[in-house]
Amino acid sequence: MLHSFVVGLGRSGAGLHLPSLAKARAAEPHLFAPGPVLGHDPLRPPTAAPGLLAAYSLEEAARRLPPHRTVVHLCTPPHLRAGLLARLGGLGYRMVIVEKPLALDLVGLAAVARVRRRFGLDLTVTTQWLESALTRRLRAAVDGRAHGPLRAIRVAQHKPRFTRGGAGTDRHPTAFDVELPHALAVVLTLAGGARLAAAALDDLVTDRARLPRLGGARLRLHHRSGVRTELHSDLGSPVRERRIVLEFDRAVLTGHYPCSDADHTAQLRIDAEGREPVRSVFPDDSLPAFVRAAYARYLHAPLTPGTLPVQVDVVRLLTEAKALCASPPTGAERREEVAGAR
Repeated sequence: MLHSFVVGLGRSGAGLHLPSLAKARAAEPHLFAPGPVLGHDPLRPPTAAPGLLAAYSLEEAARRLPPHRTVVHLCTPPHLRAGLLARLGGLGYRMVIVEKPLALDLVGLAAVARVRRRFGLDLTVTTQWLESALTRRLRAAVDGRAHGPLRAIRVAQHKPRFTRGGAGTDRHPTAFDVELPHALAVVLTLAGGARLAAAALDDLVTDRARLPRLGGARLRLHHRSGVRTELHSDLGSPVRERRIVLEFDRAVLTGHYPCSDADHTAQLRIDAEGREPVRSVFPDDSLPAFVRAAYARYLHAPLTPGTLPVQVDVVRLLTEAKALCASPPTGAERREEVAGAR
């Protein structure tokens, strides 16, 4: 059994990880040590919450629970990542679930890699779409080849994000860092490694302000398998949508991931040649499933690579995309040129 320690009690830590931990503990209690979850926020005073035992420091937490039997949920902003990982490693923690993105650029990724090697950290990045019931169905369709080979993927991740961006509390520097890490991990898992073909960024614009590079993000990828992928995230959209479309030789699969905590339900429509369309609607609470899978790996197969190589590739591709869109943020930015044959 493993203890839990949530570091960072903002939207991700308190709003997502704590409720998901409660669900995971209820579903598979044999993975989790009894007792409350320990919590600490380096940016806020200790916060009381049901089922949460507050710690005033990382050192106090290490005295309360054995670090070698504790999984850390690191939910602080990405620019603090390497420093906190080094402190945690120095206190004896080895198992760390890191909120996405793993790093904001290659410099940050290299810093994380150095800390990981120094302390032997076993990192798992929170991209819960990889444990989604919808993703499992899509992966089965790709692997089974019942519809022929996969040819193209299109992903749309749209939601209004005016309040968090405009309040100045958003630590994401661009729209690439908000939703796209989830989708990138999925498409790299489904279609294999890829190179960047094109990228574009837009500002987030209201009647009162313009927030550079936080409006829309678009990517085009060319996979080594021959698959072509297009990803689009609009953070100024009036509606929420998380849609993925897989185009095969003989079918088109259209999936919809859950869009909010209010309804953990996914949908999948299969339009196959010579058949009536088939639509499925099914439960898909992916973050508790991700937590259960991470704890099971830590308990039974520690220090295996897991999905970390995919997450490193996600950071690489997003870094290249940002470099391609690196001109001064005056108005809507577009960099649709081919990134070069590599």
